[in-house]
Parts: sequence; structure tokens; C-alpha cells
Amino acid sequence: MLIQSLRMTARDWRAGELRFLLIALIIAVSSLSAVGFFIDRMRSGLNRDAHQLLGADLLVNADQPLDPAWRAEAVKRGLVLADTVTFPSMAQAGEGEQSVSLLAAVKAVSPAYPLRGQLRITTSMEQASAALGQKTDSTPAAGTVWVDPNIVSALKTGVGGRMRVGDKEFTIAQLIASEPDRGPSFANFSPRVMLPLADLAATGLVENGSRVTYRLQVSAPSNNDTNSVKAFEEWITARIEADKVRGVRVESLENGRPEMRATLDRADRFLSLVGLLSAMLAAVAVAMAARRFMQRHLDACAMLRCLGLTQNQVTELYLIEFALVGLAGSALGVLAGFGGHFVLMQLIGSMLSTDLPPVSFLPALQGIATGMLLLVGFALPPILQLRNVPHNRVIRREQAAPKPMALATYGLGLIVFVGLMLWQAGDVTLALSTAAGFLGGFAVFALVAWGGLAALKTLRGAIDNQSWRFAVTSLQRRPGATIVQVVSLALGLMALLLLTVVRGDLMTAWRSATPPDAPNRFIINILPDQKNEVAQRIAAAKVSEAQMFPMIRGRLTAVNGQTITAATYQDDNARRLAEREFNLSTMNELPASNQIVGGRWYQDAPGVAEASVEQGIAKTLGLKLGDTMRFDVGGTLVDARVTSLRKLEWGSMRANFFVIINPAAMEKTSQTFMTAFHLPAAQSTFTNALTRDYPNLTVIDVSGIIRQLQEVLDQVVAAVEFLFMFTLASGVLVLYAALMGSQDERTREAGLLRALGATRKQLSRAQWIEFSLVGGLAGLLAASGAAALGWALATYQFKFPWTFSPMVWLAGLVVGALCAIIGGWLGLRNVLRQPPLQTLRGT
Repeated sequence: MLIQSLRMTARDWRAGELRFLLIALIIAVSSLSAVGFFIDRMRSGLNRDAHQLLGADLLVNADQPLDPAWRAEAVKRGLVLADTVTFPSMAQAGEGEQSVSLLAAVKAVSPAYPLRGQLRITTSMEQASAALGQKTDSTPAAGTVWVDPNIVSALKTGVGGRMRVGDKEFTIAQLIASEPDRGPSFANFSPRVMLPLADLAATGLVENGSRVTYRLQVSAPSNNDTNSVKAFEEWITARIEADKVRGVRVESLENGRPEMRATLDRADRFLSLVGLLSAMLAAVAVAMAARRFMQRHLDACAMLRCLGLTQNQVTELYLIEFALVGLAGSALGVLAGFGGHFVLMQLIGSMLSTDLPPVSFLPALQGIATGMLLLVGFALPPILQLRNVPHNRVIRREQAAPKPMALATYGLGLIVFVGLMLWQAGDVTLALSTAAGFLGGFAVFALVAWGGLAALKTLRGAIDNQSWRFAVTSLQRRPGATIVQVVSLALGLMALLLLTVVRGDLMTAWRSATPPDAPNRFIINILPDQKNEVAQRIAAAKVSEAQMFPMIRGRLTAVNGQTITAATYQDDNARRLAEREFNLSTMNELPASNQIVGGRWYQDAPGVAEASVEQGIAKTLGLKLGDTMRFDVGGTLVDARVTSLRKLEWGSMRANFFVIINPAAMEKTSQTFMTAFHLPAAQSTFTNALTRDYPNLTVIDVSGIIRQLQEVLDQVVAAVEFLFMFTLASGVLVLYAALMGSQDERTREAGLLRALGATRKQLSRAQWIEFSLVGGLAGLLAASGAAALGWALATYQFKFPWTFSPMVWLAGLVVGALCAIIGGWLGLRNVLRQPPLQTLRGT
């Protein structure tokens, strides 16, 4: 049987019967493999590059010097280390009455700092204010410091000038343009003074009891080695818990930088979405190609049965043939996908690191397995129908109804389909919701197509035109085939619309989550009598709309009447929250970047204190709706009941508060104000002038963080744009399969009608009408499905605001009709040109 199957495979290949199926499989596997290869490397690269915002792969933070045994263990494991010591202190310049001092965020660094990313330094105030400077791998030399530009402005000095930190005098050697690991925490709000770690002792500022943060930066010697760092993280976490060490926190990208984690999580969902769309279209394309193969081999199977082959032998012949095609198509698809991911890296090479992690064999194995699964799930049902072809089909061209076993195999296809969704997405919720939407759309499309055919039956005589009646009769003669064609065409168009029109809306919404004009300056410590003046200065500068937020310092002292201290909690994060003051705020409306996930926004009734708490901090402190939090605000006690939990959009870079209390309850508390706005690079000197006129203000520049977020975002968007090209090819293949599925039968009918006297003009018009109806209906269904799927993805998966665009429906209607008309014309143009007898003989 093997030899006979090889002969059949060779004959079918020469006759062109296998080309469509092979092309469908190659495109399916190549799209999935390219997605797999690239996502595998991109995810590793994104996570690696994003570690630049930590300055390392792992951070160990402590409020006391770290255990030397931890450092020794890291060195033993071959990891690279760097140290920083951070604390607030006064910086001073000048002598006598000319002396000027300023609270600074002092940071002493070891020579290896930073392990990930690079500092940017300059001697130009303009460049430093615009975060532009030369990248450097060095750190301040002995006896020198690098400072923020605000330092030299406030201390009335410059590069080359002298300043004192503690007991030691330093020379200002460089201005810091950007610092990779400087996050937006309040500990970093003062302007930076960076000095060598070796000079720290000479300042005399660090003694027992000093409020100092010690950080040990840990990284692997290779950018692509994350296992050793992960193992060390597990080891040190276990030691901290076993020894019950307090005041130590281990930070990684997952828990240390929520704004970057949110961006990477969203990127991961987008990349998974590309894989899902590829998988869906691959399944449809292979199923339609196998169905077309089955329809074109019915007569050959009947002949084989007449020559003595049993049902099992016929099944074995075609299973071997399909297995050969599957292996060949899968292997070629993997090779094409492998090459495609290199093309992608070449196209966006300026955005990608030159040392992306190497290719693993897993995506190749997944590609081959996917190709075979697609064949098993979607080609097996048509093959099992071939085994049931009766002998008498040789003389009677009738096809028996599919038997129960053949129909049951479609259940296998459904299981394979859902399995592919889960495999490609890596996210159960995203996979199941997308699969449910796809299958639900299939059912709805079929129901609407059936309703459309029923409506056409009543309209057949409404128009007195022979071509119209030909077209309507042709559609109703094959209701099953017409419905399959409408549904297939709609699914292909839906994917194309989702990848073009809707995809653009999704990308725009994603970019708007962290837009280029996101706030990049924060101003705190604005006194109540300065509020209006500062607001007027910002408005006069026309930088952006800057809202003033009250900022109230308060310490959490009790929950539900029970006094709390650091000893109340076991978790280190909770202990730190209990020890420090909260930055509370109050406002009437829910901030735009916040979302209520539990309870309701407060009513602000007089005499009632209500609190809205961020869901993460509520989980850390064990708070729930209905709990009462007591804050000590400068001696004033405020008992606020938790009435809502909020989710914050960290990637928005807007002003966010963990706890917001209604204004009526905070009227008598001491308040300062803060604001956030976007300052264009051309106006970078605005804040320098503002702090010169209002020395008590503290300006925080987060433009470097925004820039890093945007670089990662642009990198992922470029990747998704290219990967959509593979999925687009799958969608075009589905369209072709839908249009060619009934080509043979339509060719026979056209030849017969011409033999019975129909003119070429009548058939041409009927063809235009028929395909316009099919394409228009499919286009409207596709537009509705794409809009619904885009809304669902934006609302429930990516948490974006969504607006429906009428262009989706217009594009669907026009593109659907054009695709159907062009496809029909390409398939039937020869019928209208050649004699009817030649057409009938050919079919």
C-alpha cells in the first residue's frame, strides 16, 4: 500500500490536486512558526532589555548592610554584582553668607554600576535638561560627583565647581542626563548627587541608625542567561524567610517596576493574539483545502472501489498520502517561518538589540506538531468521507450523506482547534474567549446566511430580469455550499478587517495607554498659597493641562479599631507600609486612569469618611470592602471606611494615589499640592526657572522612564505589524478557498446553461449579481464580527477605551463584494470564452 500511495501522491501532485492543500499547510505552519520563533526570542529579549529599568536582573534592597554570605553565594554562582547606597542629605556650595544648600538624593555607586542599561552624562545644561547626553560605562572618579542639572541651578554653581556632601568636598565633573534605574518612587524625588562608593565613608553621613537604602544589583554574565539569576532569587528568598530577616526586599521586573510590567504584559497579549489569529485561519484554510481535495477525488475513490479496494485500503492510501503532505508542508513551513523571523529582525533591526537570545528548537518542533495536528483535526473528516464513496458513483453521480463516524471526527477537529488556541495564546482566558467568539461567530454567520437565502427566495420574482433569476436560483440550488461559502468568506474577511482597520484602532488605543505626551514632570510640595500662582505659570507656559491634586501625609495607625504596627504583619512590604507615612489625596471625581473593580465611588456626604484603595495595596494589607482605616494626619485622626477598590493604569505615568479619601472628611487636614504635566524638550528650562522662583518645590523628571517605555512599545508594535503579514496571508488563503470551493460545480452549470441557450452576457451578469450578493453579505457579517471582536479584546483583555468606526462596515461591504466578484471572474472567465461542449467535456 505504501508504494501505491506514493504513486497516487506523485500523480496528484502532477495533476495539481495537492498544491492547494500543501500551500495552505505551508502558509499555516510558516505563519505559526514565524510567530513562534520570533515570540520566543522577542519575549526573552523584551524581558532582558526591560531589566535596564532595574539596572540589573535582580535587586536586593535592605535598610542595613547585606549579609556577606549572600554576596559570596552570588559570586560562587558566577553572577555579576554591583552596589549602591542611597539616602537623603543636604548638599552645600559656597562659603559664608554666599553658602547655598539643598536636600539631595545621594547615591554612592560601585565601579560596576549599572549592570543593565547605561548612564547618560553631559556638561551642557540644555542637553541634561532634555535628557540628552553621551552613554558611558564609567562611574564618578574619586573626589568627583555627577549631579542632576537642578543641583547646579539651585546651588548657583556649574560643572567644574565645588560642592560639599557631609564632611567631604567634591568637584562637579558631569551632569546626569538619564539614570536607567531611577524609578518614580518618592525616594528619588530630590535631585541626584552620585558619588563613588569608595568616598562614602569620608562623608561621615552613614552611621548606625541612619536612614539608608542598600542595594545589591545582581545580573548574569550573559544577557541571555536568566536561569542562574532565577535560581539565586529562589535561594536568597528562601534564606530571608528561613532566617526571618526583616527590612530586606528582593525585586525583579515582575514586582519592582509595575509600569514596565504592565507594558510587557500587554505586549505579550498582543503577540499571543497574532498567534491566535494565525491558528484560527490556519484551521479554516486546511479544512477547506481538504474538503476541496475530497470533492475532486470522489470519482477516483469510486473507481478504486470498483477495482476491488476495500474501505480500509482506500482510507490507508489517503492517510499515507496526507501524512506525506503533512510532513513535507510542515517542514517547509518551519523553514519558511525560520527565514521569516530573520527578515523581521532585519526590517526592524534599529529597534532590536543586536544580541537577541539564540533560536531554540522548541518553535520548530511546535510548528511540525501543529501542521500534523491541523491535518488530523481538519483533514481527517473529509478523508473518512472518501472511504464511504459507493461503487455506483461511477455511473450515478450521487454522494451519500456523511456517516456518523465521519461526522464525529469534526468533534476531534473542534478539540484540536481549542487546543491550538490554548497552545498559541499561553493564556487560558484569552484563548477560550477568542475560540468561543470564533465558534460563536461561525454559528451566527451560518444562521444569518441561511436567513438571507430564505429571504432571497421571496425576492426571486421581485425583479423581472433573467440574470437576477439565474443568480438567485444558483444560490438556492446549493444552500449548503452557499452557506459554507458565505461563512468562510466572512471568516477570512473578518480576520483581514481585524488585521487592518480594527488592528489600527487597537494599536492607537495601546499607544494612548502610554502616549508620547504622557506626563513627564511631577511637581510636589506646592504650598496652598502657591497653588494658584504655580498653576498660572504652568498655564502661561502652555505646556499641557496640569491638574492640581491635594497631597496629604498620613500614617495608618489602626484597621477596624485594632492598632497596627510593623509587628502586625509578616510580609515585608506590609511591614514597610505600616512603618511609613502614606501619601493620601482627596478629589470629587474618579481619576481618568483609574478603574473601580469593587464597591462604588464615594458620595462625599458631610460627616462621613470614605476611602478608595488601590487593589494591590489592599491585598498586601489584607483590606477588604467595609473595613475602617484610621489615619493620623498631623495629629488629626481620620476614620475612613473602604467603599471601593481601584485598579491603576501604571503605564499611563499619570499621578496615582494608593488611598483617596472624600473631600468632606479631609477639609481640616494639612495639605500641600502636586501636579503632573508633559513638558516638551524645547521648554526643558521651564522647571529650572520655576524652582528658582519657588525654592521649596521639588520637580521630578520621569522623561527617561517614558522614553524607555515608548522604546519597548515601538519595538513590540513593529513586531506585531510584521507578524500580521503572515496572518494576512492565511486570511487571503481562506478567501481563495472559499471562492474556489464550488468552482467545479459552477463551471459545469455555466457550460450547461450555455448549451441550453443562455447568452454570455446573461451568465456574466448573473455571475456578477450572485457573487455581489455573497460577497456583500459576507462583508457585512465580517465587519460586524471584527467590530465585536475588537470591542471585546479592547474592553476585556487590553482594558482600552473603544469606539466603533463606520469605516469597518463600509470596508467590509466593498471588500467583500470585490473579493467575491474577482474570485468568481477568475474561476469562470474561461467558461464564458470557450464553447459549451468543451466546458462540459472538461468537467
